[in-house]
Amino acid sequence: MATVELRGLVKRYAAVSVVDGIDLTIPDGALVCLLGPSGCGKTTLLRLIAGFVSPDAGEIVVDGTRISAPGAVVPPERRGMSMIFQSYALWPHMTVEQNISYGLRVRKLARTEIDKRVTTIAAATKLEALLKRYPGELSGGQQQRVALARALVIDPQTLLLDEPLSNLDTNLREEMRFEIRRLHDTFRYTTVYVTHDQGEAMATADLIVVLNAGRIEQVGTPEEIYLQPRSEFVARFVGGTNVLPGALAGLQGLFSIRLEDVGLSTAPPAGARGTEGTVVRRVFLGSSRDYVVDVAGEQVRVTTPLHVDIAQGERVWLSFPPERCRALEHV
Repeated sequence: MATVELRGLVKRYAAVSVVDGIDLTIPDGALVCLLGPSGCGKTTLLRLIAGFVSPDAGEIVVDGTRISAPGAVVPPERRGMSMIFQSYALWPHMTVEQNISYGLRVRKLARTEIDKRVTTIAAATKLEALLKRYPGELSGGQQQRVALARALVIDPQTLLLDEPLSNLDTNLREEMRFEIRRLHDTFRYTTVYVTHDQGEAMATADLIVVLNAGRIEQVGTPEEIYLQPRSEFVARFVGGTNVLPGALAGLQGLFSIRLEDVGLSTAPPAGARGTEGTVVRRVFLGSSRDYVVDVAGEQVRVTTPLHVDIAQGERVWLSFPPERCRALEHV
């Protein structure tokens, strides 16, 4: 395991700073998700940590040792890191066992040690019954497990994952989120995980780093990022929210309130001030209903339990509990 520090990190392509002055400490043994939309710099940041690209400014320090700076980059193979790519990059002509053991054979470990490590990691990743198969005979989820096993078997200090679940279907993706978290809790490697999927980050991360245009918008636990967004970008990108102008406790500006926190009723709320509006859209989502309410030209979204069933075009009242409203900073 290792503590990874990014200090004033910059990477430019032509005149564009894809990574623009990043300062971040990734704690020893933590699983940190780099979360953001396409083009925000998250994959470039991961490649900087891996040593595949060199910074234009700043440095990367692991456990007190500088491994990257302009003109001074420790090569990837000497960083004590393993990386898992979107495509898994398995050798098609090798069995599962041969794929897992490849890094150990390159390091010329004794056969007995290789067998011991492969047996241990195959059990941890539930691959014991598949060791003699080839990648082409495996499902997407099984291939992902092989990629994880191959990365973990060499006992890296740091594990890097670049959109590892993007090629899986929805159900399998959800299953593998929890599998990645289970393996992290078992081995406790320092892990940096790149994703654009908010649900994936919420399910796996100890800390989420929200990136936008090459800069950090916010760092926090999944609960902090969801319940206490600092900026309009974070509020809108992470989960469903309304960003509305208003005033609260003497503050004026933009406020965020999550869709499920807005009160919706067909009668004025008792003892509370309600805002009148008209339902302009309703959608059945299986476990909930999603409404859009027009309030004097402002569109407000509301998520409710199934028993709240209001027709489109009906007049309704909205309530905004002050304790659920979050003032947004201009960051």
